[in-house]
Amino acid sequence: MIPFFPPDLFEADRADLLEIMHAVGTGADQRFILGGRTAAFEDALRRRLGAADAVACSSGTSALSLVLSAMGVGEGDEVVVPALGCAPPAATVCALGAVPVFADVDPWRLVVAPDAAEAAVTGRTRALMPAHLFSVMADMPRFADIARRRGLRLVEDSALAQGGELGGTPAGLWGEAGVFSFVQVKTFGTAGEGGAVVTRDTGLGQDVRMLRNHGQDGVHRFVHHRVGYNSRFDEILAAFQLHRLPGLDARLQRRADIADYYTDRFADLADHGICAPPPGRDGRCFYVYTLLTEAREELRAYLAREGIGSHVYYPRPLPHQPAFAPYAPPNGRWPAAESAARRNVSIPLYPHLSDAQVEHIADSVCAFARLGREEAALQSHRAP
Repeated sequence: MIPFFPPDLFEADRADLLEIMHAVGTGADQRFILGGRTAAFEDALRRRLGAADAVACSSGTSALSLVLSAMGVGEGDEVVVPALGCAPPAATVCALGAVPVFADVDPWRLVVAPDAAEAAVTGRTRALMPAHLFSVMADMPRFADIARRRGLRLVEDSALAQGGELGGTPAGLWGEAGVFSFVQVKTFGTAGEGGAVVTRDTGLGQDVRMLRNHGQDGVHRFVHHRVGYNSRFDEILAAFQLHRLPGLDARLQRRADIADYYTDRFADLADHGICAPPPGRDGRCFYVYTLLTEAREELRAYLAREGIGSHVYYPRPLPHQPAFAPYAPPNGRWPAAESAARRNVSIPLYPHLSDAQVEHIADSVCAFARLGREEAALQSHRAP
């Protein structure tokens, strides 16, 4: 079986992680959060990206909350978010008393469409929050232009995109602030939960740093300048991420190579009802590899029969979710998001897939396309 979520992501780092846990746990300073390891990890991220500041926090979701709060987004404000994707962009907006305004996505690239986002801007709009989705970065030059022309804040949800670049600019640095997620399956995942805010604005970074620790400034303990959050970073995970950082480029390269192979193999499958993501590497981040097909369940069943795991990330657009439907206009439609939610399916993409496994995955997708939907369904229901 080739699992979609591999259980052995950190198997090669087991001994190092145990050593780190022992070193932190027995350290003389007994500092388990926001210590020297966290500071070193933040500095390494900052230097790698060329950012003015990098602030490690408890999760990618928390990173969005910190940025929006630092920007003063609040009651009655509107923030334009994608109609397709994970819940945190909309949820963090709602939690601040603001209103998420859902914009449709590009039907092929699946990221929020700039024209749809600009059409959603009103006099109450405070910020744009485009998100990179699957393995494609949003059109950040267009969003930067819209934000400049319309006088809006620009928050880049780059939680899925660490390591991606668009036009030479790293994901996370196109907006006033960007966020990363270090949950284990992300491109720079860790053995737990974590995130970071990155920014070119030192003032914004300082505000985020204060908010992540209950509004304290890091100098005067128990002096709370603002109502903040408990979004502090773990010293064990900081040391673990520092340990894994030198190998990140090789892991990203392996992901990109696998994605290129898939794209080459699937280039002619559109006529067979399977649409591969856009080719190329500029503006790509290779977090997951996502296909579009009306025969999603048949393809998943066929892949399972071939010993291949698959995953459907977002089977329902956000404005159709019970939590967010009250914020959506009655009878609103997001046709591209609705179509993608019905048709998307992701196949395995992680660095330690072997060449033989990658070839088997590609062979199986191509075989399904050649068989046709009905025959594949019949084969999937036959006894092995």
